[in-house]
Amino acid sequence: MNFKNIQTEIDASFLYKVLSENEDDPNVAEVFRKMSEIEQSHALAFMKKGNFDISLMPPPSGRARILKTIGKIFGYNYLLGVLLDTEKSISSSIISARKKGSSAPSLSDTAHVSILTNILNTTPKVSGASRARFEKRHRSVGGNALRAAVLGGNDGLVSNFSLVMGIAGATSGQQGVLLAGLAGLLAGALSMALGEWISVKSSQELSENQMQLEMDELESNPEGEELELALIYQSKGIPEEQALRMAKEIISDKDHAHAILVKEELGINVDDMKGSAIEAAITSFMLFAVGAIIPVIPFFFTSGMKAILISTISSALGLFLIGSSITLFTGKSVWYSGFRQVIFGLAAAAITFGIGRLIGVSVS
Repeated sequence: MNFKNIQTEIDASFLYKVLSENEDDPNVAEVFRKMSEIEQSHALAFMKKGNFDISLMPPPSGRARILKTIGKIFGYNYLLGVLLDTEKSISSSIISARKKGSSAPSLSDTAHVSILTNILNTTPKVSGASRARFEKRHRSVGGNALRAAVLGGNDGLVSNFSLVMGIAGATSGQQGVLLAGLAGLLAGALSMALGEWISVKSSQELSENQMQLEMDELESNPEGEELELALIYQSKGIPEEQALRMAKEIISDKDHAHAILVKEELGINVDDMKGSAIEAAITSFMLFAVGAIIPVIPFFFTSGMKAILISTISSALGLFLIGSSITLFTGKSVWYSGFRQVIFGLAAAAITFGIGRLIGVSVS
């Protein structure tokens, strides 16, 4: 086990402790505290195995402390999703190491991801409402909101930076570049917003249509739906007689039966349908616009090579910030991810600038 994985365990222990200290439900807080202790014990075991001095156990990394700060500002809900991603990363690392060393796999290699859920399910004092809240939180929040913000800003910055450089290469006029940059910002942001609105709305309409069809089937053929329910339970390992009895009890309440069929047969989570398409569209618009405005700002105040140079520097800084932000989810080196993003972004802008210069020369 290398030192990087030990640091990952220390960070996980630290973040679980943060969750326990900021959890309103004392029973759920106790679960998080247990998880923190488990992660700490893993770190100690790995240090002993690697012959590291336990007294020199490192503190939580800068990444973990940044996540704590973000949680303090925006809420701690998404930290749980980041932690589950970390658990999966640890499992993948262990499996990869076993393959390289040609050692036999162990059930514990992948069981680590489910420890938290198992503790929640076997802790009697954790209420059903708290379990449902946890399931919703870990399934739908996680790092997705922050990840969407990072990727939305990246799309706006890279696409508009390339557009601005292309126009700047073709013409030295300040107004032309500024107009193209603002047009690119609006066009891209509106396109992203419309695409997000259509995506959310279409998904909701499809689910609503499937749910209505399920209700029609339940009203016109309750016997068939009862049999379907029984078969679903049998497929989960429930004995046939018990499955038939459960299905008969459920089908007697039409609304309850419909909710069960929607979840079990269609795989639709009603909570996931409550998102606002308008809110998603506005968020997508804003995230894209924030990234897209960066390369345009210098052309409000200056022109020519000076504006191009300032735009390139500010865009490179923005790209580095985006690349380094991604390490909150990947755990990779900040410098590696940041400079990788800068290189790719500058390469795209250089290509469009070169094409613009060629077109400008040929036209003139």
